[in-house]
Amino acid sequence: MSRQMARYVDGRERNLGVPVSGSLCAVDMIGDRWGVSLEDTSRRYPCDEIVPDPALQAWRGVSVRAEPEQVWLWVKQIRVAPYSYDWIDNFGRRSPQRLSHLPDPVPGDPFTVAMGGRSYGRILSVTSGEQLTARIMGAVMSYVVVPAGSTTRLLLKVVMSQGRLIAPFVSVGDLVMARRQLLNLARLAERTAGS
Repeated sequence: MSRQMARYVDGRERNLGVPVSGSLCAVDMIGDRWGVSLEDTSRRYPCDEIVPDPALQAWRGVSVRAEPEQVWLWVKQIRVAPYSYDWIDNFGRRSPQRLSHLPDPVPGDPFTVAMGGRSYGRILSVTSGEQLTARIMGAVMSYVVVPAGSTTRLLLKVVMSQGRLIAPFVSVGDLVMARRQLLNLARLAERTAGS
């Protein structure tokens, strides 16, 4: 299936979901992509193995001026706080701004602590330094750390197997929260790299 592409100012492509030459294609969901390229959305993520036929797929990404090892340290840190809008998902309690020097997570560990200290979700798979996949509130998400020359790409894919009717709303809500989370993790990894 062909899809028409638009190029953002930063050079990243955005699939508009517009049929080209009369071919049929699935229309993309509002808010389903932020900061990702066609290459980022075309790759396989660990969450794809867990939810092979998703009702929702959303991709987010950010380039980080730090080594993959430094980015991974902050991905692991998600287990102690959400790192998005703390006033929304952490009852105003600020996510730690210093590393807790946590060991690598293992499947079965709680995914994150939010809402004033309560554990949410479960880690499903981990490849140390490369990916962390977890299930939370009906969604499965994979954080992937990808070396990219002088930077590191921090990618996130979120999938849900059910909820086609609410998927557009979930996609937009996740866009807001995940964008803030990735930007915060990037900022903290860059600060760590600079010290």
